Amino acid sequence: MDGTAPKASESPARYENGGADGPAYGAADVERWAAEPDKRPGRTAFQRDRARVLHSAALRRLAGKTQVVTPGTSGQAPAWDATPRTRLTHSLECAQVGRELGAALGCDPDLVEAACLSHDLGHPPFGHNGEQALNEFARDCGGFEGNAQSLRLLARIEPKRFVSSAATGRLVSVGLNLTRAVLDAATKYPWPRGAHPSDPASPKFGVYDDDRPVFDWVRLGAPGHRTCFEAQVMDWSDDVAYSVHDVEDGLHAGHVDPDCLHAEPERQAVFAVAVGRYVPADTDPDELAEALDRLLAQEWWPHGYDGSAVAQARLKDATSQLIGRFCLAAEGATRAAYGSGRLTRYAAELVVPRSTRMECAVLKAVADRYVMQRAEQERLRADQRVVVAELAEALTARAPEGLDPQFRALFEEAADDRARKRVIVDQIASLTDISALALHARLVGLR
Repeated sequence: MDGTAPKASESPARYENGGADGPAYGAADVERWAAEPDKRPGRTAFQRDRARVLHSAALRRLAGKTQVVTPGTSGQAPAWDATPRTRLTHSLECAQVGRELGAALGCDPDLVEAACLSHDLGHPPFGHNGEQALNEFARDCGGFEGNAQSLRLLARIEPKRFVSSAATGRLVSVGLNLTRAVLDAATKYPWPRGAHPSDPASPKFGVYDDDRPVFDWVRLGAPGHRTCFEAQVMDWSDDVAYSVHDVEDGLHAGHVDPDCLHAEPERQAVFAVAVGRYVPADTDPDELAEALDRLLAQEWWPHGYDGSAVAQARLKDATSQLIGRFCLAAEGATRAAYGSGRLTRYAAELVVPRSTRMECAVLKAVADRYVMQRAEQERLRADQRVVVAELAEALTARAPEGLDPQFRALFEEAADDRARKRVIVDQIASLTDISALALHARLVGLR
């Protein structure tokens, strides 16, 4: 990023009147890195942000990135129903959950929706598998992390707004130029690599070193590594959406048999997946068993799912019931802690009961055990890691050939090898699953 952040031109008055309902949003929250005129009076800054994300190419590309079940591998599901979720549909569903939960707690709904729509934008082709391969390639230029890539994309890569560099006079991109509050709400891990507040070895971080200027601007006045309230709503909405929908997709695809969850060996296998991955390592499996039993005891649980129309309707009701259950639990616990006023920014923490987190974790573990750990999935992931590694090697050898015009220009302007390598990472991260395979076939096939 370049230059000093100027004041935003949008009037913050519409956000400043929290009144008896508690804190709302002030001038700093609606500030943009680069000042802009409001082209349509009457719209709020957060409505503009939501529209920018919704209309971005980065969001559309998520339609070509697998969530959990790969299209065309539907198993027992009939061909006409082979429509598993992609990163795009997951993001849209996360946004719907987050918008309603945030509004119920006093957040600006457009702000929360924009953050939810943005939360997966930085994911590379092949999801977390591609993330692992890119992190290995980028280990000497700052690593790769999907959440840090999302900030980079929103504030730097996605072409929407350009400003003149004070240092060089050249036009430089400021990405979508979103407000401080939306960028902060989209930041799940507000720290650089190696600075996790409780686990320095954690691979999770939210900013690369060369994006620190905009990150520091976003976090101006924020208390340490604490995430803002809207980011916590986004994070829980993400957990709710993918835990519920991944199981739904697994059932549709024929990979999950809900009746197996009554068998003790299968239950213990699910709990073993959850402990250490989705719940703390010292969690008693009996607590997870109780959580699973609570879900199985619900009259709406999709026992005996067979793919029939009636069973599909019952399954859809179950997903609705689960989302409502998880969100209402968080809403109720948070209201019990903070009262009925507006809860925004750093005025509160989202409270999710431990029992609810255990239920959510069990669902994640079910999808992990029966969908992600299938042998054919591991073979597919191994092939995908090879594709990303070979694609990175080929682009490095031939760059700027093979790079899109946007990244070719950035490569040619880069100051050193480290910066040039980061451009190659950016190019690969922008690809969909199919475009990564096609580019790999074209470049690697030339060797």
